[in-house]
Amino acid sequence: TYIGSLLVSVNPYQELDIYTVSQMQLYRGVNFFELPPHLYAIADNAYRVMCNEFNNHFILISGESGAGKTEASKKILQYYAVTCPTTEQLQTVRDRLLLSNPVLEAFGNAKTLRNDNSSRFGKYMDIQFDFKGAPVGGHILSYLIEKSRVVHQNHGERNFHIFYQLLEGGDKDLLCWLGLERNPQKYTYLIQ
Repeated sequence: TYIGSLLVSVNPYQELDIYTVSQMQLYRGVNFFELPPHLYAIADNAYRVMCNEFNNHFILISGESGAGKTEASKKILQYYAVTCPTTEQLQTVRDRLLLSNPVLEAFGNAKTLRNDNSSRFGKYMDIQFDFKGAPVGGHILSYLIEKSRVVHQNHGERNFHIFYQLLEGGDKDLLCWLGLERNPQKYTYLIQ
């Protein structure tokens, strides 16, 4: 639902058919309250106001653990990737940004009691647009990473994904060079 220019959404904990390219096209350039509340309406409104006013705008995504903040930010990035003006070079950069996200998440996401892929850090994403409204750059800044998770996890939770992925997928020489063993049960920090 909308509350003024705010969107309040609930994570349904299942895939819904509401984040398709046809949905993106439906919300593109439409008045804010003309269609039912949607994340794409928020993204489109911020983009259009930015282009019209030649001013910076932001979308703040907030919520408790498992609310879908990371997923919402990915959906907004995908919306801009599909709906903004583009060149072949820009498309390559967009694809790299979207495809690198799961790798970057592995360094800061972990299993919690409420979410198997919970971000254990805050994220600030900055997308820069040129005067024509085409994205030309950006960066992602992570902060407040939950460093204590490295040495202690609550019962039923896990360390950051990257450690388990490294143990599972790293070749023998790499693991040897890092002084690691493949079996996660060998690490006191993981089994306390």
